[in-house]
Amino acid sequence: MEKETEQPPSSNPSEQPPVFKMPTFEEIKAQEMMDNCAVRSVLSLVGGGGLGLFMGMLLGALDNPPHLDTMTAKEQFIYTARQMGSRSLSTAKAFAIMGAIFSGTECMVEKARAKHDLANTAIAGCITGGAISARAGPKASCFGCAGFAAFSVLIEKVMSGH
Repeated sequence: MEKETEQPPSSNPSEQPPVFKMPTFEEIKAQEMMDNCAVRSVLSLVGGGGLGLFMGMLLGALDNPPHLDTMTAKEQFIYTARQMGSRSLSTAKAFAIMGAIFSGTECMVEKARAKHDLANTAIAGCITGGAISARAGPKASCFGCAGFAAFSVLIEKVMSGH
């Protein structure tokens, strides 16, 4: 087996890759737009709504009718279609609101702290979980805060490696 010999880097500067590439005008404008918390919130609202719509349709299709034995195939189809529709709209609304609150809060916390770390995710998760479960009372709001903060940090840890 022969050893492969590596060629030394070229001494010609035109053949070497650039060390640093300046961003284009379009890249700068896109970055400035994504730094806006309102834009992030709206994008998360739309993305969360789309994901919720898909999840609701999937979960609505898996929902069994209560009187499956006595229903005809047409009645089962109509029941399943109605379940998919109602479930998808409610899930889309919940995911959209959750995404908008979380991304907007995380953006504002990041700008206020001038740091990009896990504390921003934990704070935004706590605020989001507390806000979503606030109607159920203070105890539920505290559990929502802790649970969503822990979930957000876990997801951030998993996704940051990619």
